[in-house]
Amino acid sequence: MSKQVVKDDFYDKIKPRLHRRIGLELRLAGQLLDLGCGACNLVQYLAETYHQKVVGVDISDQTFPKARHTSDGQRYRCIRKNATHLSFVRDAGMDAVVSMWALHEMENPRDILRETHRVLRPGGEILVVDFPKNSLAQRLWNEDYYKPGEVKALLQEAGFENVQVHLIERKQVMWARGWKPANREI
Repeated sequence: MSKQVVKDDFYDKIKPRLHRRIGLELRLAGQLLDLGCGACNLVQYLAETYHQKVVGVDISDQTFPKARHTSDGQRYRCIRKNATHLSFVRDAGMDAVVSMWALHEMENPRDILRETHRVLRPGGEILVVDFPKNSLAQRLWNEDYYKPGEVKALLQEAGFENVQVHLIERKQVMWARGWKPANREI
């Protein structure tokens, strides 16, 4: 059996499919936060497709879109902010948090994940989609990526439960999910 070759444009080709998959995963979240949103493509997609209230946060706003409404008038926000201090979000103010292709870029991932835990409502979900160590991304961009076990440990250290980490898309993408524990009656 021959080894399948992953072409250099692989990530560009799968991006729309990943957006759809993220949307399906988080479609029931009314309030959604996108950490490391980049050009706000995922923010726009979720607001347009699922009519969610979405806020994107990125440390750089050079690529933020000028428009802040989808074609049907749904509003979204893209904010230039360091994700270690999400002071504009109240405790338990978000139903879900997503981070696509950004965790490896974060200087203080532990602090950011703890802050994410704070802003999620009890029972809320975090979804981290990133490049894994030893993937095509590492060959293309020579950045340092996490192993699945490392991402699982980071999420658990931040207080998330039922953490699941899988490699998808020919093992070139890491899909990590975790939940903030629901309030428990004592």
